[in-house]
Amino acid sequence: MDIFSAGRDFVRREARLVENRLFSAVFDGADSAGVVDALRGYQNADGGFGHGLEPDKRCPDSLGLDVETAFDILLASGARDETMVRRAADWLASVATAEGAVALAAPVIENYPRASHMSEWTYEPGLNPTAGLVGRLHELGVDHPWRSLAGSWCAAELDRGLPTEAHSFHEALIFLEHTDDVDLDRIREWLPKLSFYRADADDPSYGVTPLHLASTPDSPWRALFSEAQLDAHLDRLIADQQDDGGWAITWEPPGQAATLEYRGIVTVGALRTLKAYNRL
Repeated sequence: MDIFSAGRDFVRREARLVENRLFSAVFDGADSAGVVDALRGYQNADGGFGHGLEPDKRCPDSLGLDVETAFDILLASGARDETMVRRAADWLASVATAEGAVALAAPVIENYPRASHMSEWTYEPGLNPTAGLVGRLHELGVDHPWRSLAGSWCAAELDRGLPTEAHSFHEALIFLEHTDDVDLDRIREWLPKLSFYRADADDPSYGVTPLHLASTPDSPWRALFSEAQLDAHLDRLIADQQDDGGWAITWEPPGQAATLEYRGIVTVGALRTLKAYNRL
């Protein structure tokens, strides 16, 4: 069976409704309104998203990480629902610091099953996820007072220096993409300093790869990498497809259901990347 068909069958067999709706919108031309409908079940009365939309914590309460996941799903599908997004931005404003920064999670997750890495560090407001959320609101075309406030805070933070952790760095790039402050040479020179950055396609460990930073050929960050680097990571992505058609993950979610949910997420993501780079 070919790469795409095996991945499609895995998604149909094991993934959540929201990933199936996303898959249908991206690959089958289905109406992206179905993606919005699936996301509604994860949006709380306060406007934020929860209920394990990001599966590493089984918490129903609204969290920054789940809002980010919702925005990513909307962007991937091409769906737009301004009311849904504005309600989420209102929630972000309600939990932000005076300067606009938000955190990935909150201590409420301790009342629910969660992955071991979902701990106290996720309660600290920072560029991860604030910068990424601001950038995603720009890409969604939704202006909001919180976007302006948080954007000013992110710019000031980045003026003091780039993050040294790859996930925060990725969030910073999403923000910088929508500013005039893009210095490719500075960013390229910074990459080797990052923790959790996986430059070597042969390295099996967990980390952020060039394909996370430049997930499509038209990404402004593609210029950071050589064609040989990208080709090696695309080859590795293809080789990492499992016998069941899905892609594996390199960390431990809180249970079997969460593991399958995350595998559904990364499988749709892998197929989207391979499609974008004409590898399907």
